[in-house]
Amino acid sequence: MKAKNKKLFKTAGILVLGILLGWLLFGGGEKKSETQNHSDEVAAQIWTCSMHPQIRRNEPGDCPICGMDLIPVTASAGTDPNSFQMSEDAMKLANITTLVVGSSNATKEIRLNGKVQIDERNAYAQSTHIPGRIEQIFVNFTGEKVSRGQTLATVYSPELVTAQEELLQAASIKESQPELFVAAQEKLRNWKISQAQINQIIANKKPIQRFSIHADVNGIVTKKMVDLGVYVERGMPIYEISDLSKVWLLFDLYESELGWIKVGNEIEYTVNSLPGETFKGKISFIDPLLNSQTRVASARVEVNNKDGRLKPEMFASGIVKNNIGKADSQEIVIPKSAVLWTGKRSVVYIKEGSGFKMREINLGPALGDSYIVKDGLETGEEIVSNGTFTIDASVQLAGKPSMMNPEGGTVVTGHAGMDMGEDQQKGDSKTKMSDEEMKNMDTPKTENVANHSNMEKRIAVSKDFQNQLKKVFEQYILLKDNYTKDDNSTTQKSAAALLSAMAKVDMKLLSNKEAHNHWMLISKEITTSATSISKTSDIAVQRNHFKYLSAHLIKAVKLFGINQQVFEQFCPMADDNKGAYWLSLSKEIKNPYFGESMLTCGETKSTIN
Repeated sequence: MKAKNKKLFKTAGILVLGILLGWLLFGGGEKKSETQNHSDEVAAQIWTCSMHPQIRRNEPGDCPICGMDLIPVTASAGTDPNSFQMSEDAMKLANITTLVVGSSNATKEIRLNGKVQIDERNAYAQSTHIPGRIEQIFVNFTGEKVSRGQTLATVYSPELVTAQEELLQAASIKESQPELFVAAQEKLRNWKISQAQINQIIANKKPIQRFSIHADVNGIVTKKMVDLGVYVERGMPIYEISDLSKVWLLFDLYESELGWIKVGNEIEYTVNSLPGETFKGKISFIDPLLNSQTRVASARVEVNNKDGRLKPEMFASGIVKNNIGKADSQEIVIPKSAVLWTGKRSVVYIKEGSGFKMREINLGPALGDSYIVKDGLETGEEIVSNGTFTIDASVQLAGKPSMMNPEGGTVVTGHAGMDMGEDQQKGDSKTKMSDEEMKNMDTPKTENVANHSNMEKRIAVSKDFQNQLKKVFEQYILLKDNYTKDDNSTTQKSAAALLSAMAKVDMKLLSNKEAHNHWMLISKEITTSATSISKTSDIAVQRNHFKYLSAHLIKAVKLFGINQQVFEQFCPMADDNKGAYWLSLSKEIKNPYFGESMLTCGETKSTIN
């Protein structure tokens, strides 16, 4: 019995020992493996800033730029390395919207401004056929209505009195010398004396002292040229009379619009003095000559004005719509806010899943607030329509292919970004470019900035930030004034002073994420343009960069405000007739793009308060 129990205990001990060894070999190893994997996962976690995604850290902490808490980066395995990932919540915060590309009839709207003018064919110069002194005037002011045959004035003419006396003498000897009598009558008829008046002179046997001047046409007196007692010569105009039952609307056509407007085009127009009413007409004539001063031609619309509601010099605005595409086909049309322009390329951002990827496209003509796409997009694709600039800025910072870096680049960290700004302001020799390189630099066009509606809404920021931005604006005004005087001797110093003011703008004052994102993008472009100006003495090259500087500073002032009234002004002839904007403290136009040669060319587009 004892031997049997001993054998049983021995078997149980071996079993327990086997279980223990199995746990040590497999269970403990698995636990160790899980612990190791968890450690690796924690070590691989990346932390970033929600406002500055270029910041990457291996552990939690504060953003070195704005001081906000870092958040963990969500893994996106299997995504395209060139695709920029963004969550739905992030898109809402950044005010980014998308649309599905579709096709439609391509219609271009051309907006024209003009004035009501007198129909030149119905304007008449009323002249006097009798030389003499104005004794009486019956139409005393401009604007008076006259009828054909109405007496306008009376004239005393010594020459006509003499001619009448000659007639009376010839009448007394007409039996013996009839030729003399006929010649005396003909002389009076040349002065438009009627046969009835000649017979009256012969019957009364005395000259008529004063003769009346009668209106030759119906109409409105548009100009009075004589006063009482004035001596007039034969054929001298004394009134201008115009028939206003038909008038012209003359619309101004700039050179860039001439190719889109043809005789026969229909136009819808409104008149400022008749609010709420819309009229239609057809363009009957286009001036073949351009005004050498204003660089515009006139498009004429003939209007029936029997009711007299339209008055000369009234302002009118019209819209001409032209179908650009083929008659039976539709074109892909996208909004201007979806397109980013560079000197050579046009790009959009395509939404693929939860990410965005840049694509180059080929654009056709502009249609007001949209473009025709010739190549690069297909119907049904989803593109960014609002916030394209914001996405591109984030893509650049992430080192992915973007508008300015189509091949991609290194990820820009907070310190790297600040170091780059310092190098630009110091004029590091490694970053210097020749004037020719600057001319050919692939820089965003002004239109790119001017068409982002999501950047128009004022964002609330602190007064301290507005005051710092105002310092930048003040240096900009000094730079602008130098260009109006064609003075490039101090422009490089002014640009350097502007860069210095930019360096003092504290981005940590912007607590709003949207404000942060916009200022990061705008400040980079302002710094780039000002740096380019500071590195060249060629005023033509400087002005080319100045238009980009102006476009981005306009956005900054509109977005954040500087607690001061500023005027946004525009010259349609700048940048090879593409037009360019600038800011001014005065409504008086002083053009920085042409200087003294065309100092007053331009107009005030808006007032920024």
